Amino acid sequence: MLVIIEGIAMCFVLLIVCVVGIANGPVGLVTFYEPEVQERAIELGLTTRERIGRNAALAGIALFVPALLLVPCMVYGLNGAQGFLEGFTQMAAIGLIYGLFDRVFIDWWWVGHTRTWVIPGTEDLMPYFAGRTLVGKWVGTLVFFPAAYALIAWLATLLG
Repeated sequence: MLVIIEGIAMCFVLLIVCVVGIANGPVGLVTFYEPEVQERAIELGLTTRERIGRNAALAGIALFVPALLLVPCMVYGLNGAQGFLEGFTQMAAIGLIYGLFDRVFIDWWWVGHTRTWVIPGTEDLMPYFAGRTLVGKWVGTLVFFPAAYALIAWLATLLG
């Protein structure tokens, strides 16, 4: 039960990052859109490559630090997980919960079915998450994070 609550807490972390990232408009997180959308936003004078790069770095820190530090701390510190399998299973479950929240609620519904994330002048390039970006996001959810959690669990087992 605790793992589910922690997964939901990570969903709120992700939601806060998104809300803050688009506080001044969706172009603030254009870094997560298809390259064609990013280029159009630059052409329209809505942003610059430098700003996209800076926002990508900030968003990466805001998303990956909690995912790769907070989750293991919850699992091994709060939950008292012992060993590789217990730690990996709990971290992977938490990661899957917030990964599915990101893919379904954020990407598919919020970005895909509301006007909140529409960047004026790029409507013809919708859906914003398709092709390589969509595949990359699913690979991150189903492969990258579980692999990272396996490495963290292995290290925790070696050190613990």
